[in-house]
Amino acid sequence: MSDFGTESNPSTETYKQGSGEGAFKKRLGIVATCVVGGSLVALYAVTGPFVAPALRKVCLPFVPATTTQIKNVLNVLKTRSGSLVDIGSGDGRIVIAAAKSGFKAVGFELNPWLVWYSRYKAWREGVHHNTSFYISDLWKVSFSEYSNVVIFGVPQMMEQLEVKLQTELQSSAKVVACRFPFPTWTPDDVAGEGIDTVWVYNAKTFKPPIRNDKDSERQELATN
Repeated sequence: MSDFGTESNPSTETYKQGSGEGAFKKRLGIVATCVVGGSLVALYAVTGPFVAPALRKVCLPFVPATTTQIKNVLNVLKTRSGSLVDIGSGDGRIVIAAAKSGFKAVGFELNPWLVWYSRYKAWREGVHHNTSFYISDLWKVSFSEYSNVVIFGVPQMMEQLEVKLQTELQSSAKVVACRFPFPTWTPDDVAGEGIDTVWVYNAKTFKPPIRNDKDSERQELATN
């Protein structure tokens, strides 16, 4: 019996081998693309909220406070105590530092990723019992219960915030503005320099005096 029908064709085997290698490389390329793409999506999901501004009435980008800024804030409040609120608390570093200095500290932040990270960081630093972080728009929160207010603002929002704080804060409160001062208030103290500068405002100086009914009656009698 002839062996001719069972002989292999070298060119056919080479073609099949080349096709198999080509298909494998193609599949490998697809897998690699999926892995890289998935990694980039995951990286953006984790880091994006830390570098992109959250949606606010006025855009307030997240820029972490420097170590010097934190020291300046705590230094100008070293004779103070009680409650402290950080408006736009970011990753929570001001709130956590204030809690370590004895304040009952609260942070309001619109970005949920930053709030969750702040809570975890406070727990890790052992101050979670003296800190609270809330996901909230600063324009929808009343700050009337806080005796110390810290704000890392931008120029576009400071005038609006003046009106809000002037209306809500008690006359015993103090406000610390970082990076940018309030446009019409006169600071009682200034500490630091450059981007680390902080301006301190006493609510007694920017709140209008409270007049009672007797004062109004006396003024009416004097004008009549």
